[in-house]
Amino acid sequence: MKILKALSVMALIVAATMVLVPSLPLLASSTDGRIESSAKESYIFKTYLQDDDIKIESVGGVVTLTGTVASGSHKSMAEETVADLPGVLRVNNKLEVKSESSTPYSDFWIGDKVKTTLLFHRSVSAIHTEVDVKEGVVTLRGVASSKAEMDLATEYTKDVDGVKGVNNEMTLSPAPASASASASAAVPAHSERTAGEKIDDASITTQVKLALLFHRSTSAIQTKVKTRDGVVTVRGVADSSAERQLVTKVADDIRGVVKVRNLMTVEKAK
Repeated sequence: MKILKALSVMALIVAATMVLVPSLPLLASSTDGRIESSAKESYIFKTYLQDDDIKIESVGGVVTLTGTVASGSHKSMAEETVADLPGVLRVNNKLEVKSESSTPYSDFWIGDKVKTTLLFHRSVSAIHTEVDVKEGVVTLRGVASSKAEMDLATEYTKDVDGVKGVNNEMTLSPAPASASASASAAVPAHSERTAGEKIDDASITTQVKLALLFHRSTSAIQTKVKTRDGVVTVRGVADSSAERQLVTKVADDIRGVVKVRNLMTVEKAK
């Protein structure tokens, strides 16, 4: 009798397993589909990367990115955004940069990071700013809506790793829309879409990470950045209280950030 009962239990287990196993591929397929959809609908992809040719394929949570992008910053943006999506285990970034050489500290490399930094900060209008770099010296042209905005553009540019100097030739105007055609062409018009628009957490995290990476005084800090409902939490170790405060300052002005929780610790001098 006990043998028959044991066999019955085993039969039920086998039957249950047969029912569950076929559903696993369906579950994985559903997760992969959601990952691909979430990436395409993210603020980063719909705004900064919409003119790039990026193909996203997720298999079992492993995402492969293929295609071409305009610059090294765009390649990093795509990878960081996808990596932060729920369900993603790993990202294989096979994107190719179609622009000129992105050799570290070359004029193109510096200009790419300056443009990206200005795009991420809500206190400046990157759409009306033209960036030109020669031997590490950055010249800003275009239109600023106020002297404060003009000064911030200079400050953010000076802070970018590799910049040797800044010439701010921007003009002041109460009507930024009247900026010259060359200035408007410097940064795509679709990059300034944040007014009244909620930015997804993965895109906010990406912007904060890259802003800290591009900043000359925070680029070497090992930080962990997570965002939930627009609230950014930063963890890691800073060399000083000033360095910790700088991280908060940089993150706080990023588009979409509602609040910054800085949980970094300050490493005591030995």
